[in-house]
Order: sequence, then C-alpha cells, then structure tokens
Amino acid sequence: MIPPGFIQDLLARVDIVEIVGRHVDLKKAGINHKGLCPFHGEKSPSFIVSPSRQTFHCFGCGQHGNAVGFLMEHLGIGFVDAVKDLAQQAGMQVPEDDRSPQQREAEKAQKQRQATLTEVLAKACQHYRQQLKGSPRAIDYLKGRGLTGQIAAQFGLGYSPEGWRTLASAFPAYDDPLLVETGLVILQDDPGKSDAEQRRYDRFRDRIMFPIRNVQGEVIGFGGRVLDKGEPKYLNSPETPVFHKGKELYGLYEARPAMRRRGYALVVEGYMDVVALAQHDFGNAVATLGTACTQDHVQKLFRFTESVVFSFDGDAAGRRAAGRALEAALPHANEDRTIKFLFLPAEHDPDSYVRELGAEAFERCVENAVPLSRQLMETAAEGCDLGTPEGRAKMLSVAKPLWAALPEGLLKRQLLGELARRAQLPDAELMGLWASALPPAAPGQRARAEQRPAMARAQPRSPTGGGHGGHGGHGDEPYFDIPASAYGDESAGGDEVHIPYDAYAGDAAAPAPDAQPQQRKWEPRGDFKGKGQGKGKWGGGDWRKRDQDPTQGLPRKAPPAPMDHAVRMLLLHGDLWHRLSEQDLQLLHELPAEHGELIAWLERFLVDHGPTPWAVLQAALLEADRMELAERVCGGPISPPVSEDHLDDEFRVVMRRLWINRLRAEADQIARSPQPDIRRFQSLLQQIRELEAA
Repeated sequence: MIPPGFIQDLLARVDIVEIVGRHVDLKKAGINHKGLCPFHGEKSPSFIVSPSRQTFHCFGCGQHGNAVGFLMEHLGIGFVDAVKDLAQQAGMQVPEDDRSPQQREAEKAQKQRQATLTEVLAKACQHYRQQLKGSPRAIDYLKGRGLTGQIAAQFGLGYSPEGWRTLASAFPAYDDPLLVETGLVILQDDPGKSDAEQRRYDRFRDRIMFPIRNVQGEVIGFGGRVLDKGEPKYLNSPETPVFHKGKELYGLYEARPAMRRRGYALVVEGYMDVVALAQHDFGNAVATLGTACTQDHVQKLFRFTESVVFSFDGDAAGRRAAGRALEAALPHANEDRTIKFLFLPAEHDPDSYVRELGAEAFERCVENAVPLSRQLMETAAEGCDLGTPEGRAKMLSVAKPLWAALPEGLLKRQLLGELARRAQLPDAELMGLWASALPPAAPGQRARAEQRPAMARAQPRSPTGGGHGGHGGHGDEPYFDIPASAYGDESAGGDEVHIPYDAYAGDAAAPAPDAQPQQRKWEPRGDFKGKGQGKGKWGGGDWRKRDQDPTQGLPRKAPPAPMDHAVRMLLLHGDLWHRLSEQDLQLLHELPAEHGELIAWLERFLVDHGPTPWAVLQAALLEADRMELAERVCGGPISPPVSEDHLDDEFRVVMRRLWINRLRAEADQIARSPQPDIRRFQSLLQQIRELEAA
C-alpha cells in the first residue's frame, strides 16, 4: 500500500495547472485557469483549475478533485496507477509496500512483460496504418462503407496485405517469440522440428485492421475484417497476457468523451458498427470482441456512465444476444442506473441503418429503446400463453432467476409487483414464494457448507423438540442460505480468542429494509433473582449489586450496533470486502437507509480502486462529500486502525450478529402476521439458535 504521507508530498510537489494543461487547453482567468471541460461537451468554458487550491472544478457537470483524481477520471485508470503516473511526471519514486521482495519482483516482471508486448503491438499498428496508405483497394473499401480519412485516423485503422510473412518487413527478427506471444504470428506446431525450423506465418492477411486499445490507449490486440467474401468475416487476436476478450470493449478509449457528452454508452456487436456510428456523430458506441456481453463489460461501462443502451439486430441471433446481455446487466441494475435495449429491423445492423436512414432516424430508435424492466418481462413471457394458469406459471418460472439476479432495492420490488399482476397473484403471495431467492453459492462456498457443524445442517426442529420445521413444504432446507462462515471456522486453532465486547453488542433485532421500526418488548434473560448466565443483552449476575457499579450516574454511550461495527470495519480494513460471500454482500446491501447507501458507495470504490489505506479512503470520502455520512453510520469519528490482531475472528462475529438480527426481524414479522407460517417461523428460530451457539 502507498503511504498516505507520500501522496501528500506528491500533491504538494506537482502543479495541477501543468498536469491538467497537458490534456486541456487552459487560459489564464484572474488567479485561476479556465478551459473546456474534458468530461462533458460544452461550447463555453466552465472548467476551472485553481493553482492556489491545487484543485479543478467544472461548473457544468460538477466534476472536481485534485491532480490524482483528474488523471483517474480523464485516463480511466485506478488510484494506484494514477499515483504512479503522477510520481513519474514529478520524478519521484513511489515507496514500496509491505509485499515480500519476491512478490514485488514478480509484479515488476509482469508489468515489464506487458509493456514489452504493448510496444510490439503498437509497432504492428503503425505498420498496418502505413500499409493502408499504400493500398488503393483497401482505401476504396473504407470509402465505400462511408468512412472518411479523419475517422480512420481517429480509430487507427490499417491494412494487413496479402502474403504469409508481410510483418517481416516491420520487425528485424521474424522469429522473435514476442510476435507469437502477441498473437501477430502463428507458429505451426510440428513436434518433429526444432524451434528454428517451425513454420511461421502472419495471423492477419488481406484484412482491414482495427486496433483494440485499453482505457489507457495502449494497443492490446487487433480485429481484422475481410475486404471481400471469406471466412471468418472477422478474426480477432487470441487471448494474451494483455488481451482478454471477456473484459475489453472495442472503442471504449475513443468513446469516453462522447459518452460524457451524450450521457450514455451504446453497445453494438461489430467493429464497423462502432466506426460507422462515430462517422455520424455517435462516438459513444463500443462493441464486444466476438463474445457475448459479460458482467465485466457492464461493470467497466458503469465506471464511465450511469446509462447503457444495448443495440442488437432484430433477427433471432440478435434476440439471443439480447438475452445474454440482459443476464449480464441484471446484477448491476438499480434505480440510479438506466439500462435499455434497442432492436433494429431484421435487415439492418447499426452500420447499415445509420448509412441508409441517417443519424436522426437512429436517434429516434435510441429514444424508443426498451427499458430493462420491460425487456425482462418480455423475455419471461416469450412463448407463454398468459391467458392460462399453465402459461402464467411458466412465465414466473422463467422470470424468477432473472428477478433474483437484481440487487436489492426499489427496482427489484417494483418488478415483483409487475410480475405478480401479470401472473394474477397478490404481491404478498409472490413475495412469500420468492423471498428466499438468493444467489446460488459459489463452489467454494458449497464446499465450506459441507464443513458446517452437524447441528447447522440438521433438519429444523420445533421449539418444543417435536416435529419438523422448514418452509413452504421444504422441511430440509433453511429459509435463508446463510454462508457457512457465519457458523465459525472449524479449521481454526483451539486457542481462545478475545473478541471486543462491542462486537457482540447491539443485538436487538434490526428492522428489515422495508419494515417500520418496531418497539421491542422487554424479555427477561436468565433467572430474575440474579442466576442468569450472562448470555443476554443485559448480562447476568446479581441485579441487587448493580448499585455498586462505580460508573453509575456517569454519561453512558450505547455500544455500536452490529451494522455500525460491520461498516466501520469494512471502511478501515478494505481487505475484508473480498472475504464476504454473495449472501453476506446481499445482507449488507439490504441494511436500512444510510448504512445500505454507504455500502453501495464503498463497493463501487473498492471495485474501481481495490483495498486502499484508510488515509486514501478518507480522502475519497471527503472528495465525494460522504465523510459526514460515514461518521453518522459509524456513530462518530472514525479512527485509523491500530492493530489487526484477531481481525478475521472479530469480523466473523460481527457478521454473525447481523445474520441473527436479520433472522429475528423476519421471525418477528411472521409472529405479527394474521396467518403466521409456523414452519418457516420454526426454521428461523432453529437457525438463530445454531448461530448463537456457534
């Protein structure tokens, strides 16, 4: 981790006017500098850089921050990379972190290897561009597709000539292993020949070349399209140490300014679609690289925009691709983001549509795109006769896993109501059927579940010890799929570990996110005469001796509730986030009001930047105007962590208390309902007992 003191020294050393001025044309305006904002389209400058404060601020879109924040936002890079970039410009050496020398050497070697590969690919890109200038046939092809030289230059388009070894003229050694490692050259695998005798030849021959760049602008691969008829029509670079098809998007580097200007990202299926749309002022288009849209693609797009429109051909293949995109987008959908689906006529793709009918017609298509909620409904109802009970039941069976993939929030609840009305069921009844629809456990979680104590896997019992519990006729399954880690770690040593008292405190049942706070009734713990065992919230011991408490009469502060303590630990120890199961994450996102809001912000930050020291996270909270929120959630000022002794054990206890609170709240709701589900209630009580005994 980068020491916070170094970051402060770095920001004091650099001049933000100079850093920003390398990317934005700035002019002196009084004591400040002004220019056109690089984060959104504008004609009058509203982007201000203050040399006295060493900050930037745009009065048009609201973007603001320091030099590190500018590089992160403008270049689309993470915090660590931005600090290293800035340090290099300032001639400073970033201090090494607490990794072992072997780990540092391995990472250094990996980065050097990646830099070497991108240099080779950049050289090949320049070669292909030179070949395009000398090929009238390739130029005529691009002109026939309606492209200008300006757009071709913007995307770095090139041409790979006919011939088996044309790259030999661009590189001094055609047998360089790097050419094979980058995927530019294919090495024929002939076991009977030595390396020098193996046959080598260019992967791309007689194709228009589309360089694929990462968000830093480095060439990491190529896509090649045939000029005439031939198969395959598109040929991509293979997977390499710098190129992963399932994570990269073609055109993202070029599209970021237009995405900010237009306010959304447009996802299409082909390279030519991206370039043709940019020719018609839709520079916000990106394309997947010959693969279906993945969650990594969607997650990367939401780093740059809050609105995504998927565009597909109207044929059967386009509908199938839309289904896969829907599945990838659902886990990232919420009421703060917009996800839509655009379907063109079957005879068109975006390239042909915009060339034939114009940009205005395509703009209308975007405006009429189908929202994610309606797309989910139509996908679930496809092929179902909703006029019959069988058709409605089939629709619900298709809709359930799609609905379950949505994160908890208002959108998910709204969709439940819509599906219930289509199925002609009361909302509450469908909620009761689907309430336990949690994400499936990962293989590692399932393996850990096998190690759960026998009591935790036992069939739920009634409070009196007779009969069987369960829910909805499934007596052998718990109502909640609680992660095995909540029951403790059997693999840990037998030494007793001291857990701070506040990790156990605050075990009053927390209300569910959609429930109103309820008055908790007093419940005696242990023997009224003072023979309790100290297991309850109010402890045990002789109640008559409490007047001997030396702190009696002094102001008392209630210990933090488990959800306060959990959020505080995640803020101070970012590494804990990666130890959460899917069920734990859902539980945290369902925390009420400000707790859930802060958890959502923290997840976005950690996904983008990874675990960071508290000083860095503190600066990010201040930058995002969320420090007051964090202090309210944590019950006061947040102090930096002092020791990590027994951190895992303490965090496990805190999460266990959260699960107990969740189960108690659900059990309390069932007990108050006019027609309580006794089996479910008994199952919840059993799980509570098992968690408390763990």
